[in-house]
Amino acid sequence: MPRVLIALWLMLLGLNATAAEPNEPVLRVGITEVPPFVIKEPDGSWRGISIDLWSSVASKAGYRFELLPMPFERLLPSLEEGQLDVVVGALTMTAEREERFDFTHPFYRTGLAIGLQRDGDKSGWMALKGLLSWQFLSLIGGLAVLLLLVGALLWLFERRNNQEQFGGTPVQGLGSSFWWAAVTMTTVGYGDKAPVTLGGRLVGLVWMFAGLIMVSTFTAAVASMLTVGNLQGGIQSAEDLRRAHVASVDNTSGALYLESQRIRHSTYPNVITAMQAVQQGEAEAVVYDLPIMQYRNGELNQGGLRLLPGTFENQSYAFALASGSPYRERINLELLRAVGEDEWAKVQRLYLGAP
Repeated sequence: MPRVLIALWLMLLGLNATAAEPNEPVLRVGITEVPPFVIKEPDGSWRGISIDLWSSVASKAGYRFELLPMPFERLLPSLEEGQLDVVVGALTMTAEREERFDFTHPFYRTGLAIGLQRDGDKSGWMALKGLLSWQFLSLIGGLAVLLLLVGALLWLFERRNNQEQFGGTPVQGLGSSFWWAAVTMTTVGYGDKAPVTLGGRLVGLVWMFAGLIMVSTFTAAVASMLTVGNLQGGIQSAEDLRRAHVASVDNTSGALYLESQRIRHSTYPNVITAMQAVQQGEAEAVVYDLPIMQYRNGELNQGGLRLLPGTFENQSYAFALASGSPYRERINLELLRAVGEDEWAKVQRLYLGAP
């Protein structure tokens, strides 16, 4: 009898142990550090908007999981190769990705933003940039050619009868006549050189009146160039990116947008280096997701970048799963419940501050 009781007791223990074992597999969750959505703590633990949301969803769905950090460019290939079950982070939903993977319902909507240098020395730099522009240099070059032509015409009349002022070698004579054309046009008129022949004086008379028009036109052109450079030369919207050198991060929605619009750009390994490139003058602007750039901006020195208000190319973040994943429906259900609770708003305020 005691043996029977012991046997029954052992059977009950075995049944209890079996019931206590979880039936669900341990989900392999791929992540990469993208503050404030995925943040690595000094002790090696992980937190952030996406991590906190995923933990809540997985807990309510009854899923156990392990976080597997890896480079961003390896996340989706690993999911496609069956090495991961879920990708959690700041992953943008795109048509190209939807063809290869399944996405959950979106949990965060945002867009691309533009980061620029602070305005400290902007006016001086824009003025200098305007003076070094091809349009301004072309204007100076054209004016110099005109002065040389007028001076050469005067020299042809004066070279024999006015040797004292326009004589010497052809180079010296042309140099003197170029000087006369310049001071006459600007109405300075030092009086050190003057034509004495009839032809030379006729050239001088015509050039005096033409010079008034030339000076007015030149002054207006320079003023317009510098004013437009200061007021409109800066980047104010996405349309202005076409005439700028832009920084972004390779294989991100920002880089894909720049490529699709054929905007000249350079790619960097992460958003911090891209933003620092703008600070150091290697690029004029950086294009990246707004919330990530907002968060990272506080980590830069010198006050960070100036972020233009508003977004463009609006996008949605979601968790990615393998195509045909059996976990999608269950995760979607708990995800919709989670983002509808007050706790979700608190999580966003915790990492992004008040809207």
